[in-house]
Formats: sequence, structure tokens, C-alpha cells
Amino acid sequence: MLRVNIVLVFLFTVCYSFGITKNKQQVVPFGKNDQLIVDVNTGLFSVKYNSKLVVTNASAAFTASDSKYQTQDYQKRSIRVESIHDKIGAGKLLTLTSIKAGAPMMVQRFYCYPSKEFVLTEVEINGHDLRSNYIAPIITNKADLYAGTNLKTLFIPFDNDTFIRYESRDLNEQVNTSAEVGVVYDNQSRKGLVVGSLTHDSWKSGVTSKGEASQITQLEAFGGLNDVKITRDSMAHGSLKGDKITSPKMFIGYFADWRTGLETYARTCSTIEGRYCQPWHKATPVGWNSWGVIAQHINYEKVTAVADFFDKQIPKFRNDDGTAYIDLDSFWDNMVKGGLKGDFSKLKDFVNYCKERNLQPGVYWAPFTDWGFHSKNPNRTAEGSDYKFADMWTRTDKGYHDLDGGRALDPTHPGTQKRIAFVLGKLKDCGFKMIKIDFLGHGAAESTHFYDQNITTGMQAYKVGMETVTNALDNSMLVYAAISPSLATARYVHMRRIACDAFHSIKDAEYTLNSVSYGWWQTYLYDYIDADHLIFEKENVGANRARLISGLISGSVILGDDYSKDADWQQQVKDWLQRPELKQLIKSGKAFMPVDGGDGKAAARAFIRKDAHNTYLAVFNYKKQSANILLNITRLGLIAGKNYRFTELLGGNNIESANDINVTFSKEGAYLYRISSR
Repeated sequence: MLRVNIVLVFLFTVCYSFGITKNKQQVVPFGKNDQLIVDVNTGLFSVKYNSKLVVTNASAAFTASDSKYQTQDYQKRSIRVESIHDKIGAGKLLTLTSIKAGAPMMVQRFYCYPSKEFVLTEVEINGHDLRSNYIAPIITNKADLYAGTNLKTLFIPFDNDTFIRYESRDLNEQVNTSAEVGVVYDNQSRKGLVVGSLTHDSWKSGVTSKGEASQITQLEAFGGLNDVKITRDSMAHGSLKGDKITSPKMFIGYFADWRTGLETYARTCSTIEGRYCQPWHKATPVGWNSWGVIAQHINYEKVTAVADFFDKQIPKFRNDDGTAYIDLDSFWDNMVKGGLKGDFSKLKDFVNYCKERNLQPGVYWAPFTDWGFHSKNPNRTAEGSDYKFADMWTRTDKGYHDLDGGRALDPTHPGTQKRIAFVLGKLKDCGFKMIKIDFLGHGAAESTHFYDQNITTGMQAYKVGMETVTNALDNSMLVYAAISPSLATARYVHMRRIACDAFHSIKDAEYTLNSVSYGWWQTYLYDYIDADHLIFEKENVGANRARLISGLISGSVILGDDYSKDADWQQQVKDWLQRPELKQLIKSGKAFMPVDGGDGKAAARAFIRKDAHNTYLAVFNYKKQSANILLNITRLGLIAGKNYRFTELLGGNNIESANDINVTFSKEGAYLYRISSR
């Protein structure tokens, strides 16, 4: 280790001969009137917006080989500033290099762009044979929004499993840990600070915050998040290994509106990580999925009858490509004789039946789970190879990773990969044009060891697994993710379900809309987000309107009832879904943003979307009793005193107003308005 550090000191000395500044402070401008300030003496950095310190004296920290290091431990530093042009655009890169005898070299990089109102940063540690499962590029005890005295901090889940909810919490002395991205905001002024990770191929990252009513007293963004209630892991985050280890790249942005801040964060994630699968260039998907009502009772007669309903009863419920998807969920193997190695001819018949009616056939699979691990047969052989399932299970320091009734499979194991190629090859041969892939989080589980010894973290394994799935599909289908990590999945799929399963009730609508309230910005990570199957058969008109509108404002629209049999309530579907106004609304496929944040785990009551030619507003009443919901015109982004017409798109009452609007409900329900000037 001494020899390595002598070399590092020599390199550090040489660096000064190449123009690296020794000034006490280095200031790099960005955005319209913003500054990054780095102090070479202390190694601390601050971020100013419009001459106001928003982040003050932030440091960095990491662990390496069982020891923890932080900025304050280092005495010698240098700074280099150079011009760059990367995926974000033209800008400046400031590199702060810190050395200390007996410690790994710490290299902090800061990316500043004159056209962007944010700073990006990452930490790299250099040494010999290092291992680390924690690197924090951002740690500060002081950050200020210059806003009100009732600041909120968001809990954002890592995935959408176990009916987990987003939550708006009061900023106080209780530490809030959010997955991947954190937000502290003032709901009244809408000012907000957004901090989060932009890369998700090696680390599970977290953002912790706490403070007083008006100021942040702790803010930390780090790679190495581990919490069984958030990441599902029963063991520590895996350690990255090597002579050079890099943290996730982090985003720091202060915004006049926390909502546009989250959208900016999402767009930046998408730009940095790119897509592994080809983006979806066809129309916004609409259609049906079998899990909602038919579920395990799926058979050929039922699903072809559903195709007939779409063909004959709702021919105008189509996307801009003139088609809809008929998707077979779990238990489609009821139609396969002999298991996954058996006869797929009935599925091929279903595929042809759909195509003859200009409908697109869809299917379902969970690539990283073993549902038969309870079997008494210890030598069960996985499809597509001679490997045993028991050899493919993901091992943890507590045994195995079991969740949702399935046991996780190691995505790096050749048996898992051959099985993926085998099953997806069968489904491709059938001619399916859509696939719903589920329980993907099992592929991101931390393990004591992976088959591929170069893989040491759950997110590295997830990358291998999702690349294996994507390569096997070879861009032949519309790919829809159900239960899955929220950010790391975006590179590999076209659509993602925003929440967990949702069925028919007003409670289901509210649960789904909790995720839309605080996760709508994922519409800029994926081609589409989705509200899950929409079911109408057991509810009153108000609840059904709410379920339908929850789908419409999420992006794509997937139905879930049993349409193989006639029912009186289906007249609602025929009426609502074939309205030309809805087809126009669905066309962009983008989710609505909340007008305001909710309270705690509750969903927002109003959502808005502005397109090139139209502004839409959705308003919900989640209570069984009557309600009057008053909305301020300026909070909707409209001009006070100007006359507006609110046209209800599902046949409800229209509203005309130049000031606040009052939306009246006699019971639970929702209204969807198109706003126009009078």
C-alpha cells in the first residue's frame, strides 16, 4: 500500500505542472445565473442559485476495505477545470483530486453547463485492490430553499412491489431515506431541491434528508442503499472491487417548481443512460390484459371471445396505428400441453386469431423467478438446459431471496440465461407482438456470490439479466414491465406499470394515483407509464369513471374485465372508450402532473397536462360522500380574470369560469376536462 501511495503522490505533484490551479476557491458558472464553488483548502463545495447559497459546504465520503474516509481526512488537493462536450451538451468539468498517505486517492468531478440549471457530480476512488459498498458524492448539513416554514420531503420507493406507496413527509428531525432520488419542496411556493442518481448499472442509491420546518440540516446522496423495506434485500449491498471504483453520477438542481425539477431529472437520466432496447416509435398502446378478472381461469375460448368483443363491440377503441393489444397474463400455459417444453400450437392459433382481426397478441413471463421451488423434487431441471434450478437460485447470507411467492434466480447463471433464451424464443416463434415481464426486482437482489465472479452487486446482476432478456427479444415486441425497479428498468422496456396491482374500486384508483402523484415524471424515462388493468364490472359509475381516468392520465389504457361474456355495465365501456376526444388525449401518451402534492401517503386530487394545442385537467373525489373541490386558476397555470371553458370529456357537466373553479361531486368519482379560452 505504501508503494501505491508514493506513486499517487508523484502523480499528484506532476498534475500541478499541467496547469491545475492552487487558488483557494474555484468558481464555475452554470445555468442563467448560478455557480459551483469549490474550496481547494477544505475540499468542500457549495452551490449558488441567483447569488443565494442553496447547498453549503458539502463534502464526500466512502468506504474502502473496511475503512471509512471523508473529505475532511485529506490535506492535499488540486483542481483542474476543462471544457467538455458530452451527452448533456457543452460545459465545464471541474476535477478535485485529494490525496493522503495510506488512503485511496479521492477524485471528485463536477459537471456544469451554461444551458442547464443543475450540477452533476461523482466520486472516483483510486488505489490497489479496493472494495467498497458505499460512496457518497454529496453530504451537507446546510441547504436552503428560501421558501416557507412547512417544507416537505418525499419518500420515493425503489420499486412498485408489495403495494408500497410514495409519501410526502414533513421535513423534521426524523431522517427520511428515499430511493434513487430525493426531493425537498415547499408546496405553496413550489420551490424545490432535487437530488438523485443518474446511473443505475452498479449501485442502488439513496438520498437521506432531515431538517427543521424551514431549512435542511442533513442531506446525503450515496451509492450503497440497503434497507429490506425499500430494496427488499436481506443482506448488505454488494461491494464493488478493483483499483478504480466510481460512484453513481448524481444530479443537484434547485427549481422554482419541484414538479418541473423532477421532470428535468428524469429527462437527464434518460439522456445519460440511454436505451438498450430500441425506443417505441409506434402509437400509444391500448388494449386488454387477462389478469384482472379471468386470471388463472384463462383458456382459448375466453381469450378469443375477448378478441371478438374488441373486434365487434368497441372497434373505435384503437390507437393511432389502428390496433389494440390482447395480452395473456399468467396461466397462459393452461393452453400449452406438456409444459414449456410442450405443444404451443394453441397459442399460435390465438396469435393468428388476433392478427386476423387487426389486433396485436400479447403474452406474459417472469424471467428471474422460480415458482416451483417448493417442489419436493430437488433435481428439477430448468427449461432450455441441463442445469438444475437449485444451482440457479440467488443465494444470500440468510439462505435464498424469496419474495411474492417466487425464489430469485441468479441472472448471471448460464442456466437462467439459457432458460430465458428458450422461453422467449418459443414466444417469439408463436408470433406475439407484446410481452409483459414481471417480478423483475428478483433479478436485482444482493447475493453472497454470483455465478459470474466479475459481478458483485445486485444492480450489476440486474444489468446482465435485463440485457439477456432484451437480446433474446431482439426488438420484436412491445415490452411492458410490471413489478420492477423504477429507474434501472427504463433502458430495457417501453412501458412500465406505475404501481402494483390495481383492480376495480375507488381505493384501487387512489392507490394507483398516489404513484402518479409523485412518480408521473417517469413518463420521461419510459415511452409510456401505465395504471394497470382497468376493471369496471363490480362498481358504480363514479368509481368506474375514476378508474378509467386514472388510466387516461397515466398514459396508456389497458382494460381488465372478462369481455368474453355480455353484461349491462359494458355499455359504459362502449360509450366512453369510443369517444374521439379520448383518442386525441391518448395520442401523446404522456402522464399528467399533480396540481399540488398530496398529504402523507394520499394521492393528489387534481392533475393537469398541457399539450401543444390543449390543456387537460382531471379532478378526483376518493370519498364515498359528496365533496366540493375548489381549484385556484393560477395554480392550474391559467390566467386569472380570463374566461375559460372546462369541457367534460366523458359526458359530465361543463364549467365556465374566469377565476377559481368549484368541482362538485355527489359521491366518489372523477371528471376529465379539456380547457379552452372563451
